[in-house]
Amino acid sequence: MGSKKFWNFKNQDKKTGELTLYGEISSDTWYGDEVTPKEFKADLDKLGDIDTLNIYINSSGGDVFAGQAIYSMLKRHKAHKNVYIDGLAASIASVVVMAGDTIYMPKNAMMMIHNPWTFGLGNADEFRKLAEDLDKIRESLIVAYEERSALTRDEIIELMDDETWLTADECFEYGFCDVVEKEKQMAACIDKAILARYKNTPEEFLTEEPKPNEQLKQKLLIELEL
Repeated sequence: MGSKKFWNFKNQDKKTGELTLYGEISSDTWYGDEVTPKEFKADLDKLGDIDTLNIYINSSGGDVFAGQAIYSMLKRHKAHKNVYIDGLAASIASVVVMAGDTIYMPKNAMMMIHNPWTFGLGNADEFRKLAEDLDKIRESLIVAYEERSALTRDEIIELMDDETWLTADECFEYGFCDVVEKEKQMAACIDKAILARYKNTPEEFLTEEPKPNEQLKQKLLIELEL
């Protein structure tokens, strides 16, 4: 296999499957990789003839080519896809979310969309091809957002150009999610190194998480106040 798996599939029952995408979406690029996408597709197919696929996402982003391929594979799958954003769906992770038939966001979750970018290595011809590929992927991402949202193409392009961070309520307003749930405690699977690359990252995503004993202390103080 081309790289370490960053996904986990399992069957909840004979007709229900589960996919977890926590953390970075591929630490290695899928650009020119024929092996890893096939591994992902093979794991998806192993779920069998399911009617429902529950997808749990908490990711600050990752490789644009991996995310675009995953979106396409999930979008084509016949099962009803429930997507749950367990904290953050940023960058290419937000595109994967768009494959969902029903998208759920806790009130304190966020989504970020922007133009695709990637790292490259090679000669001038290879970089020109990479730029052309990114232009094509940008168009496919616009289509993915446009199909799912209530926004026009120009409005989506403006949000992407500005690197826009959206609350759950804003996602609901724009059509990027279907259900806003009550706030929940978020899983700590966010890669701050990736978030630091973005220009508009909210400060709360870049600050250090409280240590376990500090979290317990805060919990006890809250309980005492109540």
